[in-house]
Amino acid sequence: QVMLVESGGGVVQPGGSLRLSCAASGGTFTSYAMGWFRQAPGKEREFVAAIGSSGARTYYEDSVKGRFTISRDNGKNTVYLQMNSLKPEDTAVYYCAGAPVTFNFIIYTRMAEYRDWGQGTQVTVSS
Repeated sequence: QVMLVESGGGVVQPGGSLRLSCAASGGTFTSYAMGWFRQAPGKEREFVAAIGSSGARTYYEDSVKGRFTISRDNGKNTVYLQMNSLKPEDTAVYYCAGAPVTFNFIIYTRMAEYRDWGQGTQVTVSS
């Protein structure tokens, strides 16, 4: 099991950018598929982006395609979410999640497929 700690959230104006980081410890990060989810007030937690254990494969929810980029640095045990052209509807608590995998092409998009979760970081997009 890995411990995941998110950082990088904050308040940004519409059209602005933020980069979220998720640092992992206590496990074999290179064997983990990683994902980002978000939960807005009064709404269910939803999938945002996922990346395979090697970083070669990624997948995005439709509303963030072309604006968000997920990446990872296995040397630093960290996964990132670069968020550009932010909109008020991107306001949410963003969670990092990890799942041990056997093959580096595996990615997950459902919450139930992830085993380990961070505590979340707040992103607020407002003028």
